[in-house]
Amino acid sequence: MENGSFKVDKWGYGVKTHSDSCIAAINSYYDQVLGYGRERSVIMEAPKHDPCCVLGNILAAHYISSSDPSRAPPLLEAAKSNLENASLYEKSVFEAVNYLISPNRDDDLAVELHSQLLRDFPKDLASLKRAQVLCFYMARADLSLELVEKVLPANEEENYIYGMLAFPLLELGRYADAEKAAKKGFEINSADPWTQHALCHIYQYQCCFKEAVQFMEKCSSSWGSLSSFMYTHNWWHVALCYLEGHSSLERVREVYDLHIWKELERSDSTPAEVYLNAVALLLRVHIRDAIDVFEDRLKILANRLTDKSFWYLEWHLDVLTLWALACTGEVSKAEDLLEGLKARLSKMSKKKRGLMQRGLQLAEALFQYGKGDDKAALELLEPEFDAVNYKIIGASDEQADVFNEVWIILLLNNGHATRAIEAIEKQLKKREGAVFLWRLLERAHTMLGRKEATSIGEKARALQNTYFS
Repeated sequence: MENGSFKVDKWGYGVKTHSDSCIAAINSYYDQVLGYGRERSVIMEAPKHDPCCVLGNILAAHYISSSDPSRAPPLLEAAKSNLENASLYEKSVFEAVNYLISPNRDDDLAVELHSQLLRDFPKDLASLKRAQVLCFYMARADLSLELVEKVLPANEEENYIYGMLAFPLLELGRYADAEKAAKKGFEINSADPWTQHALCHIYQYQCCFKEAVQFMEKCSSSWGSLSSFMYTHNWWHVALCYLEGHSSLERVREVYDLHIWKELERSDSTPAEVYLNAVALLLRVHIRDAIDVFEDRLKILANRLTDKSFWYLEWHLDVLTLWALACTGEVSKAEDLLEGLKARLSKMSKKKRGLMQRGLQLAEALFQYGKGDDKAALELLEPEFDAVNYKIIGASDEQADVFNEVWIILLLNNGHATRAIEAIEKQLKKREGAVFLWRLLERAHTMLGRKEATSIGEKARALQNTYFS
C-alpha cells in the first residue's frame, strides 16, 4: 500500500492526495454511479479539495464531458500535469477514461483499456459500470458479461456486483442464470435499483405482470434519490406491466402522470432522461390503439421534443422522437432531426458508420410510421426484421421489443398476414403469455379467413383473465 501523501479509496487502491475531503467526494461519486443516484455531481468537489489529484480530475472530466464538454479540458489538463506522481491505479484509470472521452474513439479499444484496468484492479466496480455502459451502447452484452465475470472472484459478496452480472445475462437470454444472480444481489442489498430492475425484467419475461407490479411498487419507496432516468425507467416498467397485463388504462396513465411526467417538476431532474421513458411508453399505448385515453399528452410531449437541445443525445431517444414528431404533425421538425442524423452518420468512421446504419434505417422507418405511411415504413426495414439486431441505438431487449410490435403491425397494415403470423409466432416462442401478441395473431388469421382465429381469440381472453382484474 502506498503511504505518505497517498490515501486509499473505497476499493482500497492508492490515490495521490493530501485531502480526506477529496477522497470522500470520490467515494461518494462511486456510490452515486453504482446506485444510480442523482448526486453524481459530487465528483466536481474532488478537484476543489485537491486540484492536483489525478483521479479526482479525470473522474470529474468524465462526468462533465456529457453535460458541459467545455468544462472538461481544464480538468483533463490538471490530471495530465500531475500524472507523473500518481499511483499506478490512477494512471490506469486516467488512460482508460481519457481515451473513453476522446473524440472519434474506437469503442473496442475503449473496452480493452477498461478490461486491462479491471484485470489489475478488479475491486473497482465504478470502472466496471463505466465499461458496461459502453458495452450497452455497443449492443455487446457478451463483452459486458466477460468483464463482470473477470472481476467476480474478487467481489463475491460485494454490493452491486450481482445486478451488474444479471443484466448482461438477461440480454443474452440466459434468464435462469440472470434470476439467480439478481436474487443474490437482492439478498445483499434489497435497495439496489439495478438489481430490482433486473428482477422486474425477469418477471416480465415470464409474463408475471401482476407479480412484477407488486414487487416494484413495494421497492418504490427506495427510489426517491434515484436519477431521473432510473426513477422514471423503473416506473416505465411498472406501467408496461399494467399495459401488458391488461390492467385498466387509467392505471397506466396514472403512472405516466404521477411518476414519469411529474419528475420534470423537480429542480434537479434531467428532462431528456424523462422524455425517453415517456415517449417509449406512449408509443406502446399508441400501438395498442389506446392513445385517446391519454388525451393530449403525446402532443405536449412532442412539443417539448421540438427543442433541438434534446436532439442527438441518444439514438434511442432520437428514433422515438421522430415517431412522436411525425405522429403529431410536426413533420418539418422531424425532417430536420432526420437530416441531422444522416449528417452525423456520414461523419462517423467507416466502422462506426457500418454499425449505426441500421439505427438510421429504424429512424427513417419510425418517421414514416409516425406520418402514417406504412408502406414506406415497411420497405425501409429488413425482410426478416428482428429488433434484437437494432439494439445498437442503445436499447435493451425490453426497450427494443416495441419495434417488433411496430414491424408486425406494418405487415398487417400492408396486407402481409402470412408473414405477420410467422413474426408473431417467433415472438410467442419467447413470451407465450403476451396477450397483445395473441390479439395480433387473431387479427392475422381473421384477415386470412381462417377458423383458427376464434380459438386464438379465446386463448387471448383466457390469458387476459389470469392477469389484472
